[in-house]
Amino acid sequence: MVRVLVSDRLGEEGLELLRREGFKVDVKLNLSPEQLKEAVKECEALLVRGKTKVTREILEASPNLKLVVRAGVGLDNVDLKAAGELGVKVENTPEAVSFAVAELTVALMLAVARRLPEADRMVKGGGWSKEKFVGLGLRGKTLGIIGLGRIGCLVARTCRAMDMRVIFYDIVDRSEYAQRYGCEPVVSLEKLLSEADIVSVHVPLTPETRHMIGEREIALMKPGAILINTSRGAIVDEQALVEALKTGRLGGAGLDVYEEEPPRNMKLLSLPNVVCTPHIGAQTSEAQKLASITAARKVIEFFKQA
Repeated sequence: MVRVLVSDRLGEEGLELLRREGFKVDVKLNLSPEQLKEAVKECEALLVRGKTKVTREILEASPNLKLVVRAGVGLDNVDLKAAGELGVKVENTPEAVSFAVAELTVALMLAVARRLPEADRMVKGGGWSKEKFVGLGLRGKTLGIIGLGRIGCLVARTCRAMDMRVIFYDIVDRSEYAQRYGCEPVVSLEKLLSEADIVSVHVPLTPETRHMIGEREIALMKPGAILINTSRGAIVDEQALVEALKTGRLGGAGLDVYEEEPPRNMKLLSLPNVVCTPHIGAQTSEAQKLASITAARKVIEFFKQA
């Protein structure tokens, strides 16, 4: 019987699917690194979300481990280099949560452009000032998408339906997607930043993408432009972002991710032109159910083929 360790909270639907297929499922949450190292020793598969850090030390202490499945998109909490060297396959489930993340991305655009959190607080506090909340209309504006993968494509499709122009920059050839979703490729990140009224980031966190949006890049953006980040916090240099928002160089930002989570950068969090959410891109009931089931199916398929 194949043993599967689940170290982050997953929907029960996927766990039941594994049990029905004859897998031994151990659910152990909130483990310390030492506890995780001990718990995974006898397991052949490990299911995680974003909380568990699958380090080289954990992998080297797991002689029976053959598969790690991350229920979600990013893989920056898994040491991919170590896994490859040790012969441990790593998979994720981007197809399960892409719609949810794309929906939140568009919601943040609207919240920043129309200053919804500020308006909500005013009315609930007994205020009433329509003149204070003249927002930015999105129709006819240019959206610049950095990374036209699954989520970027869904954002593009939604924004095209709102009569926005959509441009994108990607190091991968996305010409098929561009034609399908009505997006225009640009030759460089610099060109995208200079043309877009709203910039939305959709790339994984790697050594190459860390702080890819910094002081130099922000200076290239249009005065008053909006930055949206639902990918990974460290892709944006938060200090540079704070300065640009304080001075009015940027009009606003919508953030679901931060360099440190939970975030402690109060200079950023206290700015009135920033809309913050607590890394909830994938947090819809539908996405969570599908992520659990998809992760379970990847475990089942892997061991059926083994």
